[in-house]
Amino acid sequence: MTQPSINVQGAIDLAALAKAREAAAKPAMQSHQASPFVKDVTTASFEVDVLQQSLTVPVIVDLWAEWCAPCKALSPIMEKLAAEYAGAFILAKIDIEAEQQLAAAFQVQSIPMVLAFVAGQPLGLFQEALPEPQVREVIEQVLAAAKSAGVVGLADGSSALPVEPEIVSDPRFDAAEAALEAGDWTAAVAAYQEVLKATPNDAIAKIGLLNVELLQRTDGVDFDEVLALTGTDVDTHLQIADIEFLCNEYSKAFERLINVIRDDVESRPVVRERLLQLFDIAGPADPAVLKARVALSNALF
Repeated sequence: MTQPSINVQGAIDLAALAKAREAAAKPAMQSHQASPFVKDVTTASFEVDVLQQSLTVPVIVDLWAEWCAPCKALSPIMEKLAAEYAGAFILAKIDIEAEQQLAAAFQVQSIPMVLAFVAGQPLGLFQEALPEPQVREVIEQVLAAAKSAGVVGLADGSSALPVEPEIVSDPRFDAAEAALEAGDWTAAVAAYQEVLKATPNDAIAKIGLLNVELLQRTDGVDFDEVLALTGTDVDTHLQIADIEFLCNEYSKAFERLINVIRDDVESRPVVRERLLQLFDIAGPADPAVLKARVALSNALF
């Protein structure tokens, strides 16, 4: 199953949101209220209902709005299958009108938009009102991916016997892994770049390259010395953000760079590119990334 970026295109132009804001006051679709396998997810409940839940059972996320006709065609199919699969996956419904922070975090440009979370990691699925046979096929692919990742629980709290994730060595990365073990960042960068020449959209190679470039930038740096810097120039902020990120202070690093983006228009492209690279390394499902994407949108617009 392909895993496209969270930033996907769909069937409806979200510019219509400006004209449809009044729809938020209308009753939402209620057909799923009786199902224990369908949840209305909010910004506040996202971490528990999606990220944490996906550690034990796959979660399929349906981003919709009351005014969206294709959403209304797709939702009954999704809800029917959620009931039929009886806990093999959870259907999480996000009303983008009511939960605009989540819509901004996922960079929603059009709906319907459907993705899945397995073990906390997102899988891009589709962004249109598919017929039931195709939706069922996608669900089977999600369940297969979940099984490979050892996520085999049921939504009612029961679980099958644990399944160890299947780990298969990919020879394409042998050179990069050997270089990493040797601490040869230059060779590791070259190895990942070779993989990307053959497969430009390889997600593992992309993230691997970003990680190595981060290690390369910070190699031999005294963390305490950098964190004590008080300069206000862009290079200093970039250097401090790298160290904050490596110290797992994601929120601090993101906030620092977003402040530069907001205040320094001339340096904005370079700093924004670095920020997006750190987002990719942390992963789109990380709570700090979700929050920072909203802050970034506010800083830009």
